[in-house]
Amino acid sequence: MKRKICVVVTARASYSRIKTALTVIHQHPHLTLQLVLSGSATMDKYGSIIEQVASDGFNMMATFSNVHESDPVATISQSMIDVTGFFKHHTPDLVVTIADRFETIATALAASLLNIPLVHIQGGEVSGNIDNRIRNAVTQLADYHFVATESAHNRVIELGAKSNQVFNTGCPSIDIALNILSTSDQYNTPFITPEGGLKKIDLNAGFVVVMQHPVTTEYPDAQKQVQETLSALEALQLPTLWFWPNADIGTQELSSTLWSYQEQNPDSCIQFVKNLDADQFLILLKKSLCLIGNSSVGIRECSCMGIPVVNIGTRQNGRERANNVLDVPYHAHSILEAIKFQIGHGHYPPASIYGNGNAGTYIADILSHLPISPLHYGY
Repeated sequence: MKRKICVVVTARASYSRIKTALTVIHQHPHLTLQLVLSGSATMDKYGSIIEQVASDGFNMMATFSNVHESDPVATISQSMIDVTGFFKHHTPDLVVTIADRFETIATALAASLLNIPLVHIQGGEVSGNIDNRIRNAVTQLADYHFVATESAHNRVIELGAKSNQVFNTGCPSIDIALNILSTSDQYNTPFITPEGGLKKIDLNAGFVVVMQHPVTTEYPDAQKQVQETLSALEALQLPTLWFWPNADIGTQELSSTLWSYQEQNPDSCIQFVKNLDADQFLILLKKSLCLIGNSSVGIRECSCMGIPVVNIGTRQNGRERANNVLDVPYHAHSILEAIKFQIGHGHYPPASIYGNGNAGTYIADILSHLPISPLHYGY
């Protein structure tokens, strides 16, 4: 019988972090993929990936709309109810949860309480925000760990995991990024539909990309922080594509600032975008002058593509990074000067901190032969 692998994806970024592994699992002769979408991954407001996942050829066995905005505790509670019901009905042999978003704790708890072996992708890393606590909590609940770097491998063992339960697979998103890096010259810059209409965006003369999310532990300052970035980009006066923030505490305040700016500045060089599929987004990044904000994309995918990054604030504190990243505080002048420096510098040599491009294949192969407890079907 094929081994049933349930992967729970809770956000658009998590999908790109697991997509190549999903492809190999789906095609593997000894594995059956049970794909579940939950959290903001199902919400149009945050760039729903339902259509994208379907167009990629994956069958979604369940989609749960369980986000309670500005109330992560209620979101976690509802998500735990949803995935517990799914696990009981579909009896997966292994459950896979991804990275460090707060919704992952619901998947981890449900699988653990049902005695289903849990696989955690991207444990052992370090960053700012509340993500460290979530990530480490999931690591403690997980039975197996597929980490992206050697340092992360060592940290997971320091947290108590046995060495034969920890695998340095690299990050699946690097698989996509390296493919784009080698083939991007074959592609035109993706067509972009900005929020609020079909205004034409001229990206031929050079453009920058922004991804700035609220910092949970600093959410009262979300509006002030994002205003500093807006001021810097207004002074820069380059075509700018700003991707909508994640569903976190502080997103409503941050989003209201962006909506207000858009309404008051219809002719601005800054345009706002909800989502692109992983390939298109990375093609766009590769052709950009610089990525600005506080997304881990700047630390992870941009490192292997050599894309200049201006990392703002504390959200990525402690994360392993290459020399393509320039860190700055929440200050418009500092942000502007850093952007100018990075644009002047141009692209950096690629770095291989987070993998060499075969993570998806490696992950599927390991999943096909991991030991499974005979008690994994739970109650």
